[in-house]
Amino acid sequence: MPSVRIGVDTGGTFTDVVLVDEHTGKIVTTKTPSTPANPADGFMAGVHKVLELHAAAPGEEPEGGPAPALDGVSGIVHGTTVATNQLLEDRADGTAHLGFVTTEGFEFLLEIARQSVPDGYGNSYFWVKPPRIVPVHRVRTVGGRLDHLGREVRPFDEDEAAAAARWFRDRGVTAIGVCFLHSYANPDHELRMREVLEREHPEAVVSLSSEVLREYREYERSVTTLVDAAVKPVMRRYIQNLSDRLGRQFSIMKSNGGVLSAAEVVHQPITTVLSGPAAGALGAALIAGTAGRPSVITLDGGGTSTDVAVVVEGEPSLTTEGSIGRYPCKIPMIDIVTVGAGGGSIAWISPEGTLKVGPRSAGADPGPLCYGRGGTEVTVTDAHVFLGRVPPHLLGGEIPLDLAAAKAGIEALAGKLGLTPERCATGILEISAFNQSNAIRQITVKRGLDVRDFPMVAFGGSGPLLACRLIDILGLPAAIVPPNPGNVSAFGLLTVDVKNDYVRTHVSRSPAPDALAGIYAELEAQAADALDREGFAEHVYARSADLRYYGQAYEVRVPAPGGAIDDAWCAGVVERFHSEHEKLYGYGYRDDPRHAVEWVNLRVSGIGPITRPSVARVPEQVGEASPVATREVFYERWGRTVIYRRADLGAGAVVRGPAVVEEYGSTLPVHPGFTATVDDHGNLVVVSDR
Repeated sequence: MPSVRIGVDTGGTFTDVVLVDEHTGKIVTTKTPSTPANPADGFMAGVHKVLELHAAAPGEEPEGGPAPALDGVSGIVHGTTVATNQLLEDRADGTAHLGFVTTEGFEFLLEIARQSVPDGYGNSYFWVKPPRIVPVHRVRTVGGRLDHLGREVRPFDEDEAAAAARWFRDRGVTAIGVCFLHSYANPDHELRMREVLEREHPEAVVSLSSEVLREYREYERSVTTLVDAAVKPVMRRYIQNLSDRLGRQFSIMKSNGGVLSAAEVVHQPITTVLSGPAAGALGAALIAGTAGRPSVITLDGGGTSTDVAVVVEGEPSLTTEGSIGRYPCKIPMIDIVTVGAGGGSIAWISPEGTLKVGPRSAGADPGPLCYGRGGTEVTVTDAHVFLGRVPPHLLGGEIPLDLAAAKAGIEALAGKLGLTPERCATGILEISAFNQSNAIRQITVKRGLDVRDFPMVAFGGSGPLLACRLIDILGLPAAIVPPNPGNVSAFGLLTVDVKNDYVRTHVSRSPAPDALAGIYAELEAQAADALDREGFAEHVYARSADLRYYGQAYEVRVPAPGGAIDDAWCAGVVERFHSEHEKLYGYGYRDDPRHAVEWVNLRVSGIGPITRPSVARVPEQVGEASPVATREVFYERWGRTVIYRRADLGAGAVVRGPAVVEEYGSTLPVHPGFTATVDDHGNLVVVSDR
């Protein structure tokens, strides 16, 4: 029986690959350059490379030759942002062929939108609206009306529907989102609209709001549906390309912490937003949980950005208040805060003459100055290189770095600021660390959590580089750096279950238990059908509900137990809401009858469980850890600093700063006053001695 599973996470600079042999427990990790022009090329190169490494004898290099067969591979899981890149990058063609069908009289729904203040109060403008994803001239309306309970007020106008379909067909609009008023309560009119589109405009790709997001709030439901429609064509082409080249099906990571077969994902591509960062949070959660730390902050540092999340008792926090680029999307996703503070973040001087870092990035091409590919601006990576905190190469020597170019760039920037080069480089790293710490505060303090209660799991190529400073700035108890930190997201792809989410709006201050039971039964039946299509004999259902105090605008989600639904069950869910509201906001109205509790949305997650890979223990350290080299490194001053090779460190090994620990995909600078200890599973646990 095939026993090998492969996780492939496509990033902006590198494609990370992890192979797990379920028979032997062997784990193989590698990286290969990403190919932005066609991400499938980097994907295939990574799969072939990791299979060659797996087939090679221990200590041997792969011999090359024909690509290894995939016969022994039982599953491939992919983390990708292909589905949404054109929206995240605001590409001109991202929505050029997108149209919108809505209820007659609501053609300006996208223009009304929501009002917000995303850039604070100190700007020249006050109220800011997100841009329209579809211009008003590509909006068609159709007669017909449902009320909030789904009852038909006016019949669906089939003639207007046909005219709208032909209008889109004649103008080459090939991706269409449909969102009728109150279709969350009754999808009948939307289903009839799809039938008309299939008849009049069969080339069109169609997304219905009642299938994408069966939840009230028309603006968010409309935008979420339109984003789904916009990314469907590119996702279908990408998946077909990969399926043809692999000769088999594969699975794709979803934003909600689950995976889904590629054949199913093409029907709901919006669910793959943040698939790479979500996998990283889940992989870090498994690694930390195995090490006895079920509640942690995860920090995934890459070349362009840093993604942070919180794991509480082994489960990453979820939200439906996310966005894709500039567009709000109410799909379930792991609650991740992203900040433009990666290795490629550019250092620049503001008009006021102060040093700034990010969010603009040098990317992978041309990249930092030290890459030697024509980069002209100083980056965070150049500062690390100048200070000696990273080696003069990447990936174990595969990519040499130009130290002279980094030094010249730092010196030029320092001259403009009137600083010494060391002061300038240290300032760049300090600003980057504070940018990351602010993202961590958003995900903890703003959610009612004390950041000092959580160790931090630092991973990704640049994640461990500022771990010591973040411990100091935030008062963290420890930072944990897993083995092969650059591949944690790819490893995380192999740790997640198949998962689908279903929601139904049911607004009521005193819902009848029978009504709740009926809705949950319908949602669980939908989940069962999807899991059956995925081939799962075992089904797990996780219920939850969104509640609020009557008069509030937004809800708090709480778990809802399985089993029979009666008055006692309802009272238990309401009690959970009171407790969660008090924890989040510092107050509750548990004993105040003037503040009724209102139920808003009912949710079910259908889960198909998998066997997770185990995290192996590492051999004990024999004697004291020995450094492999020394070099000049600047921490508080220049000094000859010991360099350790991580592969040489066994369980119990202790590295005291100042020092540097190097490995294939990342580097950990251990500052003076810090100690890094290897635990039983090979994690470096960094603590402050101060």
